[in-house]
Amino acid sequence: MAPRTYWKGYLKMSLVTCPVQMMPATSDNEKVRFHTLNARTGNRVVSQYVDAVTGKPVEEDDEIKGYPRGEDEYVLFEDEELEAVALDSVRTIDIDLFTPADSIGWTWYDTPYYLMPDGKVGEEAYSVIREAMRSTGMVAISRLVISRRERAVMLEPRENGIVLWTLRYGDEVRDPTDYFKREDEKPDPELLKLVTRLINDRKAKWSPKMVHDPVQDRLLDLIEARKNTRKPKRKARAEPEAEDVPTNVVSIFDALKRSIAGEKSGGSGRKK
Repeated sequence: MAPRTYWKGYLKMSLVTCPVQMMPATSDNEKVRFHTLNARTGNRVVSQYVDAVTGKPVEEDDEIKGYPRGEDEYVLFEDEELEAVALDSVRTIDIDLFTPADSIGWTWYDTPYYLMPDGKVGEEAYSVIREAMRSTGMVAISRLVISRRERAVMLEPRENGIVLWTLRYGDEVRDPTDYFKREDEKPDPELLKLVTRLINDRKAKWSPKMVHDPVQDRLLDLIEARKNTRKPKRKARAEPEAEDVPTNVVSIFDALKRSIAGEKSGGSGRKK
């Protein structure tokens, strides 16, 4: 069964408008998920807001948003007040700014979505906007309300479609210069040559199998084996075994030479 459309609206650039629909580009629906149960009754456990002081449950109608301004002191806001500061339209992606595609660093990218024309009517306008961005090497910057939150978004032509990325806000991205120190010394040419050789020996064409999740498979096997067995006895958590830490210190030059020798002989230097 085809997944339900996540969002529908309009893509607008100047006087050009076309109906579009959007779907998340990624999914975790196939991941193994567990419910939390009451071990005594076997019933599911549900979460609930409780008053931090009285410990009593809070009814949904009594919930309100609060911004802290001091210890145990808050500025209160109704949902309608917070929604009023959002975009006027939650159904239009209005493009009025473009920037070179290679000018946005990867740290700004957040969540990808597939943006597609919604019906035959919008296909021509959609394809014109897509190909114009592709031919100029540009991406579009706009804003969109997703899950009741206004987000900056980037529209990028990709294959026969457009990928819409939500972008992180300026205060969410840390400056890399605070963490990556400037390197004044250049690496030893001989070491660089050996590492480059190792990279070339191990390169392969990208495949989704490279990011296969083996834990998922083991969980599915465990679930299948447990379906026809009795309830497991709860065991005390075992202490993790200490990892073996190499105690012998060798030069990086010697280690690289041995790695390359292992590659040649088909030894353990390379994982199959």
